[in-house]
Amino acid sequence: MNTSNGVTRPPGRRRVVVGAVAAAVVVASAWTVTAWQDGDGKQDTASAGTVRTATAVVTRSDLSNAQTLDGTLGYGRATTVKGGRAGLITWLPATGATVRRGEPLYRVDNVPVPVFYGETPLYRTLEARDTTGPDVKTVADNLKALGYDIGVQPSVDTWVTPQAVATPGSGAASSTPEPDATGTPSSALPSASPTPVQVKRGDGVLTASLIAAVKRWQTAVGMPVTGVLGVGDLAVLPGAVRVDGVQAQLADAADGTLMTVTSTVKSVTVAVDPDAAGSMRRGDTVTVSLPDDSTVKGTITAIGTTVRTSDASSGDDTAGQPRLTVGISLRDTGAVRGLNSAPVRVSFASETRKGVLTVPIGALLALQEGGYAVQLPGGRLVAVKTGMFSKGLVEISGDGIDAGTKVVTTS
Repeated sequence: MNTSNGVTRPPGRRRVVVGAVAAAVVVASAWTVTAWQDGDGKQDTASAGTVRTATAVVTRSDLSNAQTLDGTLGYGRATTVKGGRAGLITWLPATGATVRRGEPLYRVDNVPVPVFYGETPLYRTLEARDTTGPDVKTVADNLKALGYDIGVQPSVDTWVTPQAVATPGSGAASSTPEPDATGTPSSALPSASPTPVQVKRGDGVLTASLIAAVKRWQTAVGMPVTGVLGVGDLAVLPGAVRVDGVQAQLADAADGTLMTVTSTVKSVTVAVDPDAAGSMRRGDTVTVSLPDDSTVKGTITAIGTTVRTSDASSGDDTAGQPRLTVGISLRDTGAVRGLNSAPVRVSFASETRKGVLTVPIGALLALQEGGYAVQLPGGRLVAVKTGMFSKGLVEISGDGIDAGTKVVTTS
């Protein structure tokens, strides 16, 4: 066997496939010729196809796998707010208004429905002392954040016994007890004892101190001072909201769709091909190009897990294709102070290689026995290992290859 600069050949003539490699993947499809080498490594040009070549210089530079995609600047995805109880709408906020914790989002029968932050809305009436659950924790956490003394909450794994709540018709003022199916008056039946409940992680407990705090808060905001909170008395949202649009009108029923709200912070959303999203990570830095050609840095904050089909009526090249939504926060929101919504361009750099040796992709020769080589101006082939491909360049390394080395490439 003879070797020449790391490329192994048997004695005599050996066939080598010479090809350009596409920018995104290693394929020898752009141009392909067949060259013959004799025992001293020189090409038999009489047997080779006619290929126009030039000389390129190996350079040391930074490579980045960057892609630029269309995005939208705005306040994020809008969420629909529906009323939770009967009554008539008597006040609604203006579009664009910001509503924070404790502030009314709307009014029903002239009673405010304040915003509380949390994940669990009120799904029952909170009245009985020692009622336990995540909805109680929503109330406790928000009143504490608003500065009310709620007392000490029982710790996890503590056992509490919810107190029975008197129902209409009970007690001395009740009417004659109704008999049960057997004809026995209900007053003659044994009453069920309350069942103890163990406090779980994420639960709150409606203690006497918390009920007292609810009453003080109700007094302050202008709600009936009962110490009781029912379904629809609060608008439980993830945080402060911006009113994106109001669908209800004054005097509409309060148990329908009322408005849409968004985050109060401007951000960018990008529809990304699911394959491309695999190289993106939360915390990655991106560059956002604004309509005035200025740029602002951003950070990937969310990568969707639900694949959606893009709107086929949009008329762009991605219409009807599956997409994931990627959310991006802006590091300098002052740069978009005058914009509520705008199309933007987002540059993602999924990988960066600094200070590597690079050549034009057209300088790569795909060898029949596998691997790649570059050809020196004298005709010798030097085996190389390839790394990142980016913007027509490829990272290479090999014996005798350094910055300034001249290689043959397609012209």
